[in-house]
Amino acid sequence: MSEPTTPATELASQYIARVTGDLEANVKEQERISAEIASLQEQLATLQRDHTVLVNMQQALGVTRVPAEPSAELPSVAVPAPRRKKADAAPDGKQKARKSPSAPRKRAAKKSAAKTASTAKTASTAKTAKTAKATQPTLVELIRRHLAEQKEPRSAAEISAALGQAHPGRDITAKVVRVTLEGLVAKSQAERSKQGRSVFYTAPASEPAVASEEAGAQAEGAEG
Repeated sequence: MSEPTTPATELASQYIARVTGDLEANVKEQERISAEIASLQEQLATLQRDHTVLVNMQQALGVTRVPAEPSAELPSVAVPAPRRKKADAAPDGKQKARKSPSAPRKRAAKKSAAKTASTAKTASTAKTAKTAKATQPTLVELIRRHLAEQKEPRSAAEISAALGQAHPGRDITAKVVRVTLEGLVAKSQAERSKQGRSVFYTAPASEPAVASEEAGAQAEGAEG
């Protein structure tokens, strides 16, 4: 006589539900980490481009490294008069004209001043580039701002094309944008919907209000 199979079926259903839930959580966690990695890779690529630009500017300025500068005022070495007279004496008995010791010091001072000015110019250029990089918004900020400005859902390809047109100096690809969007969805900072096989993204319901408040704050700051 066969045993009832109802308890076994319920137990299998519980395991299936638990495995399905764990699998979904795993996929979301992978998407979140992938988005963070993509964002870090973009920041690293930007830093590498800035490093190349700064190195090229340094080479164009003729500064490869900044060695320790010797003192411009060098102490003069006293030479005994008899030896100096004997070394400077010409074969015909006439004494050669002595060179002024101030000429080498003047040349050293001019060379030191030129190197100091070049080093200061390079440091100023590097500081300007670093400041510009610090004020540049991240890809996550750009995507959130773009979604908040849209009234209709947008695909990853459409968002990538719009951001690439608005920021031609940045390397924005559809793959990186898609991964970043999935990370925002996992954090409830964006909403995802499907139309057939296409996936579209929108800002969460509270996002437009936040964007409006930020715009109002910027306007008040400009008036002040």
